[in-house]
Amino acid sequence: MRHPLIAIAIATTAAFASASASAAGGASFSTDTCRYDYSTPFDVDVAAAGLSFHRTEGSPAKVFLHDGTLRVDGKLVAVSDADAVALRRYEDGVRKLVPEVAAIAREGVSMSYEAMTSVTLTFAEGDQRAEILEKLKRKQADSLRSIDEGIGAGHWSSNRMAETVAGSVSDGVGELVGSVTSSAVTAALSGDTSKVAALQARADSLDKSLNREMNKRSRALESRTATICPRLDALAELQRAWKVRLPDGKPLELMTIKPKHSSDNDHDKVASF
Repeated sequence: MRHPLIAIAIATTAAFASASASAAGGASFSTDTCRYDYSTPFDVDVAAAGLSFHRTEGSPAKVFLHDGTLRVDGKLVAVSDADAVALRRYEDGVRKLVPEVAAIAREGVSMSYEAMTSVTLTFAEGDQRAEILEKLKRKQADSLRSIDEGIGAGHWSSNRMAETVAGSVSDGVGELVGSVTSSAVTAALSGDTSKVAALQARADSLDKSLNREMNKRSRALESRTATICPRLDALAELQRAWKVRLPDGKPLELMTIKPKHSSDNDHDKVASF
């Protein structure tokens, strides 16, 4: 019975890998086509009144900009006409970027839960199936609501995004692993070769259909995600070009710009350019 069980484990693991890969796509954005690796030390709120960049650690604690006007920790900072134009363009770029990020995050989460639903329908049975499907439905709704109330409403927080997407999906995958493993072990230990064969057939069929569907949707999501890089590149160029200085004389850096595969020294050179 050992070999069929191993085969089943391999097939079901492939199914879960597909679900996990989809989840990762919703949690972060590949920077392979970006000029640099980008991040921000701030949480960001996008409102009609302007953009607020804020954090609990580090200085400055709050940066606010709107229509070319800049405030740092509540104090107005004078900027040149050229920098005012750059700040307006930066604000406009962020406003257009945030809804697209929200849409991509929603699609990534939806893909992940649809993959887990397919796994559940294939392996779980009876009351267990209904219970898991209900939990997945509830977790998906909670995740999508969190996205809508967060980045979808103009509130960006990398910690919140990670918790919403990666945390929620990993919980669902963990529960599925337990139920599917139980089914596989029960079938293997029963000595009923027909049960093992049926479970193996379901695993093989799921592996093919799930990979085919997820690959198709993943490619579409990757194409959409690829449009993020040019926007980030444009924001980075604006930041590198403006002459805006903070009250302590340091340049205004709303995003961290790090060369790919660079050392910390290289990072410092670019980020402070």
